[in-house]
Amino acid sequence: MKPKFNTTNFLLITCFILLITSCKHNEKTETTFVQNNKELYTAIKNASAGTEIILKNGVWQNTQINFYGLGTEEKPIILKAETPGKVFLEGESFLHLGGEYLIVDGFYFRNGYSPNSSILRFKIGKDSTAFHSRITNTVIKNFTKPSRLTNDHWIDFYGKHNKLDHCYIEGKSNDGETLRVYQDDIKSVSNYHQIVNNYFGPRPRKGGPRAETVRVGDSKTSMSSGFLNVSNNYFDACNGEVEIISDKTNFNTYRNNIFYKSEGSLVLRHGSFATVDGNIFIGDDDSDFYGGIRVVNSGHLITNNYFYKINGAKFRSPLAVMNGIPMSPINRYKPVTDVTIAYNTWVDCASPIQIGVGQNVASADVLPKYEIRSAAPIRSVIANNLIFNNKVDKTPFINHDNVTGILFRNNVLDNQNQHFSKFNVFKNSTVKMKQINDWLFAPETNQSENFSNVYIGYEFDKIKTDLFGSLRTDKNNVGAITNIENAEKFKIDKKKYGPSWFSTETTTSKPTIINVSDKNDLNIKISDVKDGDIINLTDSKYVINSSLKIDKTITFRSENKTQIIFIGDEKSPAFLMKPYGNLILENISIKSKTNQIAFQTLKENMSAAYNITINNSEISNFKSVIEVSKGSFADSITFKNSKITNCTNGIILASEEKGDYNASTVIISNCEIENIAQNVIHYYRGGYDESTIGGHLQVTNTIFKNSGNKEKNDILLKTRGIVNVEISGNTFENNPVKFVAFLWGEKNNHHSKNILINSGKIKVEQQLKLDILY
Repeated sequence: MKPKFNTTNFLLITCFILLITSCKHNEKTETTFVQNNKELYTAIKNASAGTEIILKNGVWQNTQINFYGLGTEEKPIILKAETPGKVFLEGESFLHLGGEYLIVDGFYFRNGYSPNSSILRFKIGKDSTAFHSRITNTVIKNFTKPSRLTNDHWIDFYGKHNKLDHCYIEGKSNDGETLRVYQDDIKSVSNYHQIVNNYFGPRPRKGGPRAETVRVGDSKTSMSSGFLNVSNNYFDACNGEVEIISDKTNFNTYRNNIFYKSEGSLVLRHGSFATVDGNIFIGDDDSDFYGGIRVVNSGHLITNNYFYKINGAKFRSPLAVMNGIPMSPINRYKPVTDVTIAYNTWVDCASPIQIGVGQNVASADVLPKYEIRSAAPIRSVIANNLIFNNKVDKTPFINHDNVTGILFRNNVLDNQNQHFSKFNVFKNSTVKMKQINDWLFAPETNQSENFSNVYIGYEFDKIKTDLFGSLRTDKNNVGAITNIENAEKFKIDKKKYGPSWFSTETTTSKPTIINVSDKNDLNIKISDVKDGDIINLTDSKYVINSSLKIDKTITFRSENKTQIIFIGDEKSPAFLMKPYGNLILENISIKSKTNQIAFQTLKENMSAAYNITINNSEISNFKSVIEVSKGSFADSITFKNSKITNCTNGIILASEEKGDYNASTVIISNCEIENIAQNVIHYYRGGYDESTIGGHLQVTNTIFKNSGNKEKNDILLKTRGIVNVEISGNTFENNPVKFVAFLWGEKNNHHSKNILINSGKIKVEQQLKLDILY
């Protein structure tokens, strides 16, 4: 029997479908287009789940955004640029988030700084924490505080399940970490944050501690779990201090990141149970400070990492497994226990594996008891790793203390037939390696038995893939790479990191040579030239009565040692160094008629580093050659083939405390220095810490005569606290001081082949007592 058509049921079903369709139509996203700060703040106040707020393209000055809202997973609240990269937040601006399911997309912070303690923050004020929120497709470039002494962070994580992805961050030069993850309340522990696919662009050397690129937690919260994921990021020249990443909470993951020519390390500082897998560390021979992985604490799994030309020593070693402090205070160094380090590859690295780093028992007389790192690593495994050297490394393994607590199994060393048998840590072998590109070497298929005979330890079955994702169950061997075909396919694509609209490539234009006669005002010319241009002084003499202000790269040069005679007033230097100033003098003679300073920094707000390079030039009759302000920092100061004569003071770089110092590198080479009454070189680092290079002074093949007659502390070259000092091949003649130099033997202070005539002596004190900063 045929069913009877029911008109009532049909109408009910039709109405229900129309109702559902109508509801879905009403769920359409509400879009609000805003053109100024007032409209923006109103739109945020009125936003509800599903609202999309679009900022008009252009420059937004002094825009301080507290983005609060309650979105949902299906209907987040979105704050975005009209066109990604075309909304510029400048002046005193920031963007802080509070609430749930918020998305920030497409902004560019430049030409300013945050008046708050952070630029991007997953929290508003003290109470409004953000959860399940995301910042993406955004750039922060040189948006740094005016004073390098002011501490802040550019990005602060709070809450849970927040994400930073495809962002570009560059140029933080002031005190404080670039990005910090907080876990200081119950809302922020076990947070599962995601920091992925970002480009951490150059972070300049700070010249002191507190300059990590990423810091996760702190010593006070180091007992809590994090479950943070930092993966697929590119770290480019992150040189702030010895710790690029400082891990200080538990159960975090660091995977598939690339560290390119960065003078620091991924440091497992206070946290435990970290996974460090598939990261690539690329260095070169142009720096001795490129670092790898430093291990502290317990339970870490370190696998499938690849290191190329990482030449850092001790704390910056390619692999630095540290000694700890027995019964360590929470903020110091806990002993290393229960760590697995397997299937990693080191190619052309300097002393790639170092155990017991930081052992400092010899310093017990000058350090407090809680600083003595005497506890060697225990219950740990180092297995199935590969070291390959194209040139012989005499010390591929360094034991600073005791390695008996570590099980070494099937670690293969190819050291160009130079066997290393100490401590029984390697199997010496010949490995066939193919060079894939400038930095990548992969093992070929036909290898020795040592290469494929891997050790299977506890839970090694969980290490399922290699560096490039090939299954170890299909084919296994020592080192990070098991499949040469996948290695040959691998390319670093910088477009994967940071916003798609932002180019990380830098372009350099050919400098313009500008001829200037003595009839021209040099200050006017400086304001006209572009960054990198060359001012060619064509006449024999130039008289200047006001400071030449240097805020870009400028070269002054002449054919016949042109004179610049400074007649400015007593408060002005001949050259005033400003942030980003890079001054190069070639074949110039500078004289003072008013006994003032040749090179001086701004009194305050030296927000970024400067550089001074003097070559084949003469400096005379100044009160001081260089004087700097507190908070200023030079990346490099270089004098080569030059003369410095008849000055009251020489180079004074001594304005800092708290472990800071005023210059990264100072080089004096092939110079003549005569009649400098005091402070010939006063290069000072105030306080002891281990977070930085610690300064680098190189004085070679230079003549020092008749200097130091007014030196109050009887030391000609003062270097207290500076870590890297080389004084070699110099002649010191008729300098009425007790000491030419007072060196710190425990650190990297050296002297050799110097001639001392009526100039006192060079003293080395092995253990120098300094104020501890912790």
